[in-house]
Amino acid sequence: APLFEGSGQELFNASILLLAVGMLTWHNVWMASHGRAIAQEMRQVGVAVAAGQKPLAALSVVCGVAVLREGSEVVLFLYGIAAAGGTSATGMMAGGALGVLAGAATSALMYLGLLTIPARYLFSVTSGLITLLAAGLAAQAVAFLQQAGYVETLTFTVWDTSWLLSDGSVIGRLVHTLIGYTDRPSGAQLVVYLLTIAIILGLMRSQRPQHLAVSCAKCSSAEGARP
Repeated sequence: APLFEGSGQELFNASILLLAVGMLTWHNVWMASHGRAIAQEMRQVGVAVAAGQKPLAALSVVCGVAVLREGSEVVLFLYGIAAAGGTSATGMMAGGALGVLAGAATSALMYLGLLTIPARYLFSVTSGLITLLAAGLAAQAVAFLQQAGYVETLTFTVWDTSWLLSDGSVIGRLVHTLIGYTDRPSGAQLVVYLLTIAIILGLMRSQRPQHLAVSCAKCSSAEGARP
């Protein structure tokens, strides 16, 4: 901290938040480009395991790698929430436990055939939530940089909705954690929030046409090869 004139904690928190933003952005962009292929590959592995063509360990490895990758992002996400001051340690543990239970219940219902969630809608909703989450973390990183004195532009308050929904209320903390809501955002926070959303959506859109173009080319080749 003395190296940065007493602002070391703010810089560290901002760095962690920006790292989380980068990983969440990479997740959305990578899924936009490879999500369909991964879903198809996992489906093929599941069919092969069910038919006895592959050992059950193959499916276990696929699931384990997926959990490991997502788990690393969850760690950064939770630290980002802690650094942003969105909730207490007890609240994070309680929320994590509820999330695990909700995920397990949803998985059980889908396994038993009592619940069906179309994959495209699931990925669309999760991608949207991750985009808003990343934008909120980026805006909070700017707030830390402003507190440290490294961002001195657009420091004015854009609006004040603390009378309607305060950051300190239960709903306010929930919305702040999910989409980065702030009752008194600065101009720089709002600009970074919107810019982050635009960048993520732009990168995702730039990846989708390439995937569709390859798919269309394969379809055309297959049709041309038919007698």
